[in-house]
Amino acid sequence: MAGPLLRSIWSSARRSISSSSSSSSGRRPFFNPYLSSRVAPLLSRPPGATRAFAAAPASAASATSSSPNSALDPSRLRNVAVIAHVDHGKTTLMDRLLRQCGADIPHERAMDSISLERERGITISSKVTSIAWKENELNMVDTPGHADFGGEVERVVGMVEGAILVVDAGEGPLAQTKFVLAKALKYGIRPILLLNKVDRPAVSEERCNEVESLVFDLFANLGATEEQLDFPVLYASAKEGWASSTYTKDPPTEAKNMSELLDAVIRHVPPPNASIDAPFQMLVSMMEKDFYLGRILTGRVFSGVVRVGDRVHGLRCTDSGAEKIEEGKVKYLVLNAYFTQYEHKSYTSMIIKLMKKKGTSMILIDAAGAGDIISMAGMASPSIGHTIANVEVATALPTVELDPPTISMTFGVNDSPLAGRDGTHLTGGKIGDRLMAEAETNLAINVLPAVGESYEVQGRGELQLGILIENMRREGFELSVSPPRVMYKTESGQKLEPIEEVTIEVNDEHVGLVMEALSHRRAEVVDMGPVPGNFGRTRLSLTCPSRGLVGYRSVFSSDTRGTGFMHRAFLTYAKFRGPLGNVRKGVLVSMGFGTITAHALVGLEPRGILFIGPGVDTYDGMIVGEHTRDTDLDVNPVRAKELSNMRSANKDENVRLSPPRLMTLEEAIGYVASDELIEVTPKAIRLRKRYLDVNKRKTMSKRPKE
Repeated sequence: MAGPLLRSIWSSARRSISSSSSSSSGRRPFFNPYLSSRVAPLLSRPPGATRAFAAAPASAASATSSSPNSALDPSRLRNVAVIAHVDHGKTTLMDRLLRQCGADIPHERAMDSISLERERGITISSKVTSIAWKENELNMVDTPGHADFGGEVERVVGMVEGAILVVDAGEGPLAQTKFVLAKALKYGIRPILLLNKVDRPAVSEERCNEVESLVFDLFANLGATEEQLDFPVLYASAKEGWASSTYTKDPPTEAKNMSELLDAVIRHVPPPNASIDAPFQMLVSMMEKDFYLGRILTGRVFSGVVRVGDRVHGLRCTDSGAEKIEEGKVKYLVLNAYFTQYEHKSYTSMIIKLMKKKGTSMILIDAAGAGDIISMAGMASPSIGHTIANVEVATALPTVELDPPTISMTFGVNDSPLAGRDGTHLTGGKIGDRLMAEAETNLAINVLPAVGESYEVQGRGELQLGILIENMRREGFELSVSPPRVMYKTESGQKLEPIEEVTIEVNDEHVGLVMEALSHRRAEVVDMGPVPGNFGRTRLSLTCPSRGLVGYRSVFSSDTRGTGFMHRAFLTYAKFRGPLGNVRKGVLVSMGFGTITAHALVGLEPRGILFIGPGVDTYDGMIVGEHTRDTDLDVNPVRAKELSNMRSANKDENVRLSPPRLMTLEEAIGYVASDELIEVTPKAIRLRKRYLDVNKRKTMSKRPKE
């Protein structure tokens, strides 16, 4: 019945719009290509076909029409998060699960939709998708594995009743494994342990048993209950696309799939405990912005049912109670595919669309019940942490509390002599608007106004803030960024600083070099021993202040010749450990404006390591290299060879220079000192002194440091 009714409404609406547009001069019909591409599948359904709830399989469409509430039954749902340490195989596992359930995967790492995620091979933001398995609907949440993006895990772990804890069978549980597991246990989740990468030659059954014992000890240390300690264990190779309930390296051909893992999810993950008879309430946990649809709000339906035609509103918690921020009506997306420009501006903000991610595509749905994870588009004001509910509901759901940020950086206007050459967004107002928009979609980032046209941005680590800066420079922003500063606490008159847990795996010959470098950074060794199954490798467990680890990753890679692994995660706040040792040399500072010449660089090479090559523009106060000593040195890199009417003996000599050390954005963030800044433009990353004038720098250097 819905099919003919929808076509009749569409035909009448289209005739009225075409007649009104032809009679009124100067008013062209509004055409949205993004929306119209989704209209055709809706109109191509055969007459009399009902539109089944998105969570129901296609084969159950007839059952859905005869029993409308059967598709909304929470017992059919399983909400599961995939959590793990970085590089333990979460995203690859998600690809295999999607393929197992018949989803079309256009490429590897299909869940990584952000360009930076595909370039760097990491997951930055959480994603939700839905797959059907044996008459059940599985809402799967892919989470980041890096400690800097832990806020994404905290936000979504409250949406699920179960979790798949992926652990590398060779490496065992690491720092971030402890963090994500603690969040899951806090919400009463009983995780399923999946030992991944068991097909590796170094992984044996004894190693898997050892890793299982380490994970059990980790559960016990984190205060797990008796039920949580009785976790199921599976063995898998996400790369090969199979999972098994028993240890094996090469399962039979008919068993090389993910069926056992999906069956384990159905058996061990409980369905949502929610009532579809209560009023509709949904807590927004994720938000993304679309060019045509505006804000797409994703969250879990905690109670009730939302259907097309319902009126809903957004609520937020305030000190005086719940506050209403916006109201709208749920409608079919097809009804507003064609509007005049005036009608589009007037009505689309009040029209709310129901959507759900199925596989790798977003589809339209007619209704959603309690316990399901859905998306809404069309509301302009609600954001993460707000509640979407029926208009008769006046109570907002409690928001998720996130761990506090540990470092901060100051973003300001680029005021260097080369400002404005590359970027299009230069003013402090535009920088502030972009940062506020980021803080709205990422609750782990706080933005506070600072002095002048600058803003203090607080986050979890330099990688998280580096991703933000990289996105801004790709969008055409020019800005200056200060070095990271650790956020201290004061309790009972005692100064506290954030301490991180660090796990390092290096070759035996590099242990002394690494321990010496970390001793200058106030690190303390907790455990040390050989790596099981890897002869000649040593694993170190340390605790180190966050300020000591800023900029150490590039030093660590150089010290270990790229053969070492370092993982870190926030541990706690502890007593201030004192000032750091000498962790960096001085710099070579330019005292000339112009183009750098090869003739000048030949004389500067013995002074240190150069960061730039000939032909690059420079200015007073720009950092062009690292000094061999601990003090800064002012140099002139634009000096040209003097010309005369006398023939020089070395006139025709070729100038041979060593390749400069080119810094990435993350390396620059970790390198700069407190009196330096990073100049970020769409085409260049430059290091500079905070005060460009040499006399001003000398005056400020005599002031006591904070």
